[in-house]
Amino acid sequence: MTVRSDIPASVTALPASTEDAFALEGRRIWVAGHRGLVGSAVLRRLAREGLPALTVERTELDLTRQRDVERWFDRERPDVVILAAAKVGGILANASRPAEFLRDNLAIALNVVEASRAYDVRKLVFLGSSCIYPKLAAQPIHEEALLTGPLEPTNEAYAVAKIAGMKLAEHYNRSLGRSFISLMPTNLYGPNDNFDLQSSHVLPALIRKLHEAKEARSPRVELFGTGTPRREFLHVDDLADAILFLLRRYSAPEPINVGWGEDITIRELAEMIAEIVGYEGEIAFDPSKPDGTPRKLLDVSRLNALGWKPKIGLKAGIASTYRHWLSTTRDMPDR
Repeated sequence: MTVRSDIPASVTALPASTEDAFALEGRRIWVAGHRGLVGSAVLRRLAREGLPALTVERTELDLTRQRDVERWFDRERPDVVILAAAKVGGILANASRPAEFLRDNLAIALNVVEASRAYDVRKLVFLGSSCIYPKLAAQPIHEEALLTGPLEPTNEAYAVAKIAGMKLAEHYNRSLGRSFISLMPTNLYGPNDNFDLQSSHVLPALIRKLHEAKEARSPRVELFGTGTPRREFLHVDDLADAILFLLRRYSAPEPINVGWGEDITIRELAEMIAEIVGYEGEIAFDPSKPDGTPRKLLDVSRLNALGWKPKIGLKAGIASTYRHWLSTTRDMPDR
């Protein structure tokens, strides 16, 4: 362990603040999954405010092992838990290893949320995902759409685990008065993202693929699907800012969406990335490959009403992510 410095408005509306501001100063704040995309962003955000964080390496604590998690809580006694740890991946990874994604994410959620209850954690943030919503949910997707229709089959296992964890946190909030809150972020990107072409999400995969095509002077790049699905993207530093904002100002059991409120087609995204990385060849799509959910745009009116909005625009965010990846990548693994 280390410490480091189209529903009625009446349905969606929540009070501007659900409690007096919760002070983070002087708390023992544990960031679970601190080396990942979200966890590392939360550490950066905490450091900006001079707030230390508890961290523990995966080699020291396996979150899928209940007894190990309980022993760690008993020893370290965190006051605040930000659960950013999860087994994650893109369409290919989710579709090829569903049992693994379901098993590990269920275990992580159950062990950490239950230990937070048992050891009287003052506040917990459970991070879900926009993929937990029904595949054909009305757009933009409001929080009440959860569990109203079938999930996208390619990430069903991951989504089921996330829904279970979120519901556990919600019911502890409702029945025991615990300040356990659930956030559903949209598609994320930024520093420390996964750029492996076999397991990454669409945005980092496109950055790497188009960069390598530029380096190889390839006249043509072929991408999965039709290019027509629409996706919303949020820079992970904006999510980290939203997490701290909601830790201080939100304690309701109802989940809350975190996103930008705007989306873009995959074709438009690829063209934007090609411009940023300097690839001038042809971008083609293979419609025999899966598209995934046709559209995922979150309704962020609940969060906006609380007074928070993102700041990092997509083009600027992709450009900074690309620069960061280039600065930290030397010998890339084989394609």
